[in-house]
Amino acid sequence: MRATEILRTALEEVLAEEGFAWPAKTVIEPPKDARFGDLSVNAAMLLARDAKIPPRELARKFASRLSARCPEVEKAEAAGPGFCNVTFSPGVWRNVVRDVEAAGRRYGASGAGQGARILLEYVSANPTGPLHIGHGRGAAVGDSLARLLRRTGHEVHTEYYVNDAGRQMRLLGLSVWLAVRELAGRAVTRPEEYYRGAYVTDIAREMLAGNAGLADLPEGEGVERCRAWATEEILNGIKADLRLFRVEHEQWFSETSLLERGAVEKIFSALADAGHTFARDGAFWFATERLGDDKDRVLRKSDGSLTYFATDIAYHHDKYERGHTRLIDVWGADHHGYAPRMRAAVAAMGKPAESLDVVLIQLVTLLRDGKPLGMSTRAGTFVTLAEVVGEVGADAARFMFLSRKSDSPLDFDLELVKRRSLENPVFYVQYAHARVCAVLRRAAEQGLILPETVEQAMLEGLDTPEDMGLLRKIAVFGDVLAQAAHSLAPHYVSVYLLELAGLLHSYYARHQVILADDAPRALARLALLRAVGRVVRNGLDILGVSAPETM
Repeated sequence: MRATEILRTALEEVLAEEGFAWPAKTVIEPPKDARFGDLSVNAAMLLARDAKIPPRELARKFASRLSARCPEVEKAEAAGPGFCNVTFSPGVWRNVVRDVEAAGRRYGASGAGQGARILLEYVSANPTGPLHIGHGRGAAVGDSLARLLRRTGHEVHTEYYVNDAGRQMRLLGLSVWLAVRELAGRAVTRPEEYYRGAYVTDIAREMLAGNAGLADLPEGEGVERCRAWATEEILNGIKADLRLFRVEHEQWFSETSLLERGAVEKIFSALADAGHTFARDGAFWFATERLGDDKDRVLRKSDGSLTYFATDIAYHHDKYERGHTRLIDVWGADHHGYAPRMRAAVAAMGKPAESLDVVLIQLVTLLRDGKPLGMSTRAGTFVTLAEVVGEVGADAARFMFLSRKSDSPLDFDLELVKRRSLENPVFYVQYAHARVCAVLRRAAEQGLILPETVEQAMLEGLDTPEDMGLLRKIAVFGDVLAQAAHSLAPHYVSVYLLELAGLLHSYYARHQVILADDAPRALARLALLRAVGRVVRNGLDILGVSAPETM
C-alpha cells in the first residue's frame, strides 16, 4: 500500500532524528472510523516510556514533524491515548491507479514470505470412495492457500497423501468383493461395517465384465484383487474430479511407500534413541504427554498392527527430510484433537512445534432453496463434489467454499448460487468485473480510448468521496493478501472482493462514467474502473474463480 510505505519511511526518518529505533510492535492501519484519517500509527505509545514523555504529547510531536517533512501528508494529529492519525492528499490515492497499471496481474503480490519453503498437504481423502462436498471445501481452501502463499513470496509445494494401506483399504476390497459375488448370483453375508453406494457396485460390475471367473476365486485372492482395482479406479476418479475443480497437487504421496522402505521403523528407532518411547502391555508407546499432548499414544498395538498416528509421524518426518521448513496440513474439523499430538511428534523430531500449522475445515450443510438435503456417508447417500460442480459450476462452488472462515460451518444453497442476481455472492463479484469490461467497451465505441498507462494529471478528475472510497479500497489489496497469508485464511480475499464489488456497484449507480460533455473526467473514471477490474480479477484468481468479461 503506497500510503503505508510513505508513512513508514517518513516516520522512520523522524524517529531516527529523535534517536529512536523503530519499535517492533508498531502497527500502521486505518482507524476504525474513517473520519479520523486514512492511517493511524501507535509508535508514540510504544516509545513513551523510554522517551519519558506522555504518549499523546509524543504523538503530537511526531504529527508535527510528519506534516513538515512529508508533502503527501495533508493532516497529521494526535488522537486517543497516543495514536498519530494521518490524512493523505488525494494525489496519493489517485496514484494507486498507476500502481495497479504498472503491476498488472502482480498487483497485490509481495515478498512477505521471504521464500520460506512450505509443504502444503490438503484433501488427502482415503481412496475408498468419491470426493464429497466436505472434501471439496478442503480442496478449495488448500488450493487457494497455495495460490495466496505463492503470491506473497513463499515457496510452496503441494501434496496429496494417499492412505492406500491399512484396515480401510482392506474393507474396501471386501466391500467390492461381496458386490462381485452378489452380481454373480452368489449368496453373501455382509459384515456390519462395509462400504455402500452405487460406486461400489459399479466397480464390481466393471471387474466382472473383464473377468467372469472372478467371483469363484478364493476369498483372500478375490478381496486383494478387488482392493487393488478399486483403489486405482477411485484414485483416478478423485484426480479427475480435482482437475475439473481447478485443484492441483504437485505430488501424490503413497502411504504404502513409507512402509515398503522402512520409514516407520526408522522413525521408531529415532524416537526410542531420543528417549521418547516406552513399552507397556505388549504395545509400543510414544510419550507425547510431556511434549504437550493430553496423554501418551500407542504407535504399535499389542497385536503388532500400526496405528494411524505411527504412519503419520513417519510421513511428517519424511516431509522435513525433503527440505521443507514449514508444514501446513488441511484437515477436517473432526481431527482438531489430532493437532497437539502431531506437534508433539514434530518437537520430538527436533523441529519447532510451531513449524507445523493445521487448518481445520468445518462441515458443509448442503441446501436446496433453504432446505437441508439428507446425506449419510455410511448409507452411501452423500452428494459428491463432482455432482455439485456439475450442477453449479466450479466458480460458484469454489467461491462459496471460500466465503467463510474454514473452521466455521457453512450452509451451501445450490439454488442460490445458480441465480443470476446480486443476492448470489459469486455473481455479485463476477458481475463487478463484467460491468467494468462492459463500460470500457461502450466507452471505446464512443471514442473514449484509455491509454495503456495513464499520467497523474489525467486522474485529477477523481475528486468525489466515492472516487476516494474506491481508491482507498484497491490500495489495501496487498495488505489484505499479506494478512490472509499470515492467518492462512483465504476467506479474507472473498470478503474483500464482496466489499470492493459493493463499492463498485454503488459507484456505478451514483455516477455516470461516460460523460459526453466532460471527456477528461470520463477518462479519469474509466481509469479508476479499469484498476478496480484488475484488482477484482487478481483476487478471483487467488480464489481459483474466473473473471468473465460478459455476463
